[in-house]
Amino acid sequence: MSAFVYKAMDGTGVLSGGEIEARSREEAYRKLLDKKLRPVQITPASQNPVADKGSMQRPQVRLNATRLLQFTEELADLLESGLQLEPALRVIENREERSPIKPVAAFLRQQIREGKNFSTALRECRGSFSELYVNMIAAAEAAGALENILRRQAQHTAILIELRKRVSMALIYPAIVFVTGIVLLCIFMMFLLPKLVTVLNKTGRELPLVTKLLIGASEFLGHYWWALLLGAGTVFLSHKLWVSTAEGRNVWDRVKLRIPLVGPILKQQFLAQFLQTLSTLLVNGVALLNALVLMRNATANTHIKKLLETLSHQVGEGASLSRCMKRSGFFPMVLIDIVAVGEQSGKIGAALQRGAARYDKEFNAKIQRLTLLIQPATILFVALFVGVIAYSMITGILTTVSGLRMR
Repeated sequence: MSAFVYKAMDGTGVLSGGEIEARSREEAYRKLLDKKLRPVQITPASQNPVADKGSMQRPQVRLNATRLLQFTEELADLLESGLQLEPALRVIENREERSPIKPVAAFLRQQIREGKNFSTALRECRGSFSELYVNMIAAAEAAGALENILRRQAQHTAILIELRKRVSMALIYPAIVFVTGIVLLCIFMMFLLPKLVTVLNKTGRELPLVTKLLIGASEFLGHYWWALLLGAGTVFLSHKLWVSTAEGRNVWDRVKLRIPLVGPILKQQFLAQFLQTLSTLLVNGVALLNALVLMRNATANTHIKKLLETLSHQVGEGASLSRCMKRSGFFPMVLIDIVAVGEQSGKIGAALQRGAARYDKEFNAKIQRLTLLIQPATILFVALFVGVIAYSMITGILTTVSGLRMR
């Protein structure tokens, strides 16, 4: 008889482990089945388990946004085709081409084989999946709608990637203009302005205010450039430390929603995702109160999370969702009316789906308007900056010429 170390799951899916005496691995397998345990791993007790543990190490690679989108879309496709989660991950793991997705899929599959649910496995794979992503998957597992939530998460990731691309493309030309202007400004401040100041001082005339300000700025930058860098670094680190605290994070999350241009887009993004996710949960049989709790856990913004927590408490006390949303003062009246109609008809999930489609269109429209405004706004800022410098130079030169003629 030999001793074998095993890991197995019982009928409720709880993972357990221990040792069992048997003549062979096959006999140990049969004994576990007789105990109504489903074996996951059986290893001789005398064998060094280091090699087995090696496969359990977290993957060293991190999925960027593009790889995350690829993984999510592929997994959603496989699940929609009828595969279960573990076989679907095995398909991704066994792909022939080299990809950082493969070790991530292998790690997740191993975690699931050990009895962990998908959201827990994603949380163990740190660096690749955000807290929002993990909580969304947890909500999907509770609702039995993993394929739908994965598809929705893929759409959300694709929108963010497209937004970054649009912003990058819109900023290429303004960035070139801005950098060129800064380089020319440095050349002017370091080489041309000192000579111009010498000539202007020889005239003995009072210099224009704009020219004086330019000269003062040049002298200040030349002597105290290190103080500006130190001050900027201090402000950045102070803000980072402040945001890392609970109070600072809550205040900053609330301030972000009030920033012009950016704040409305962040709010619109939350509303679209809130409607789509909540409708998916309700349509798949999750109770409204549980759905609100899951949405609260899946929200990254702490200010909105507190609003949802208050919302869930009020709904738990028997109040209607539309009335609680109106009381919060955060949700627009159009959305509240949509929810109220859904409550009256008894089809709140379908009403939320219609609202989600509407807010998705509005969100995309706001993103397009923002990207269209970035390029002209940046060029206008650079033009004003260069124009002020050019005006101060021309004014100083004209003053110099006027002083020489009078002599």
